[in-house]
Parts: sequence; structure tokens; C-alpha cells
Amino acid sequence: MFLYKRALLGRLAAVVPGAKESALRVCRNLKLVHPVLVYTASRIALFVVALGVLYLLGLRDPMFLVVAAFAVSGLASYVLLSKQRDAVSARIGKKSASLGKSGD
Repeated sequence: MFLYKRALLGRLAAVVPGAKESALRVCRNLKLVHPVLVYTASRIALFVVALGVLYLLGLRDPMFLVVAAFAVSGLASYVLLSKQRDAVSARIGKKSASLGKSGD
């Protein structure tokens, strides 16, 4: 996979000047955002699943349905998404530490 990316960046750099540096910068930024996106998408998916399950179980009032789905998905994410939450907090801590060093 790495060799494929390297070859692709090499071809891109031959066609567009400065494209390799720009592509590398985008890749580094995506690595920083990735755990946050995974955690957020997982939270949204748990909410949608809880909403569907509660609706199928007979909870039809929209206000109670949303409140109950929010509560159920919150509890489920607390239990099921601990690894993703740890990855997000580690990534944020790493980013804030690097910003603190560059600001001094």
C-alpha cells in the first residue's frame, strides 16, 4: 500500500509542481482527524440504530423516541466505543502538546 501511494505521489509531482508536498500535508492532516471522524460516525450510527430499534419496539411519540434514543445511544457509546474515545483523546492530547511546543 505504501509503495502504491509513493508511486502515485511521484506521478503527481511530475505533472503538477508542488503537488507532492501538498498531498503529503493533506495526508498528515487526515491522520490527525481520522479518530475523530470514526468516533463521530460511530456515535451517529449508534443513535440511528437505537432510534430504529425503539421505534420497532413501539415507541411512536417523536419527542420521547428521540430522547430515549439519545439516552440509549449515549449509554451504548460509553460501553462500546471506549477504544475510539481513547484514540480521540490521545490524538487531541498529542496535537495540543505539539501546538504548545510550537507556541513557546
